[in-house]
Amino acid sequence: MTVLKNDRFLRALLKQPVDVTPVWMMRQAGRYLPEYRASRAKAGDFMSLCKNAEFACEVTMQPLDRFPQLDAAILFSDILTIPDAMGQGLYFETGEGPRFKKVVSTLADIEALPIPDPQKDLGYVMNAVSTIRKELNGRVPLIGFSGSPWTLATYMVEGGSSKDFRKTKAMLYDTPQAMHLLLDKLAQSVTSYLNGQIMAGAQAVQIFDTWGGNLSSAAYQEFSLAYMRKIVSGLIREHEGRKVPVILFTKNGGLWLESIADAGADALGLDWTCDLGEARKRVGNKVALQGNMDPTVLYANPEAIRTEVKRILASYGTGSGHVFNLGHGITPEVKPEHAGAFISAVHEFSGQYHQ
Repeated sequence: MTVLKNDRFLRALLKQPVDVTPVWMMRQAGRYLPEYRASRAKAGDFMSLCKNAEFACEVTMQPLDRFPQLDAAILFSDILTIPDAMGQGLYFETGEGPRFKKVVSTLADIEALPIPDPQKDLGYVMNAVSTIRKELNGRVPLIGFSGSPWTLATYMVEGGSSKDFRKTKAMLYDTPQAMHLLLDKLAQSVTSYLNGQIMAGAQAVQIFDTWGGNLSSAAYQEFSLAYMRKIVSGLIREHEGRKVPVILFTKNGGLWLESIADAGADALGLDWTCDLGEARKRVGNKVALQGNMDPTVLYANPEAIRTEVKRILASYGTGSGHVFNLGHGITPEVKPEHAGAFISAVHEFSGQYHQ
């Protein structure tokens, strides 16, 4: 087993002491990097990039090679691999984002959905995980991930992304038993998918609940958080002699931090609408926190970026339990050198909080 040369990301998630605050970025392998755009052009399209282990590995490594101070790698994949493996027929329209050839609209549709086998139906993801892990050779930990059941359900019912989630919410209120069956199947699928990634070499996992924040408070607890709690309780939490930390991230989930902190994960991801210091007070010692700089700060000049990094570090204060990240994914128009200024500022200014 390869020795992990830099484990401060895993240590911070478990609230163990670190020398500086670890940092990574959601969507760190992405279109803002010219080398990523070149790989994507070579692969032909986005899904070909995901389904070829060599390409997935190549683009996962690109940000680490450009920014050696990054403290984690994240598997290059998509949250919609599970619905695709359930037979929904994922494809991407230029400028439109993800679409599905089949949509789920009735109880019969949901009853017919299979629960994918991670090795057989999503083997290309497991292959990518083990390939990346080998290539990393202990440099930094590898993060695996999945979409949350609620987030996956919205794409399956709407047939793609949506502004108002009209069909999904109609199903939720009209036929809650159908929605619960769909979410239950997705929770089972996500659990086995993430466990497959852990067995293939992922050293931490994150559940992306991108659209949970669009629900009412009662609906969030019943239709999103309950299923994430179910997943967390079914995950492998120790592998290769180390704990495997779990991060839950609900975008616009600031209203429910206490409930999310009770769901059994090791860390909560925060978007930029939450005050980090306040969040720390609210969750106490239960979980680590990850976040939460507004990604659009990266459009500003490097000095302004450094100022914002300092403000967020001061807001969290002293001690471990903070992983610095953006409050959502980095956007394609950001200049790579601005991302570099952000990453180096985190290490430069955070040492004083870990004396």
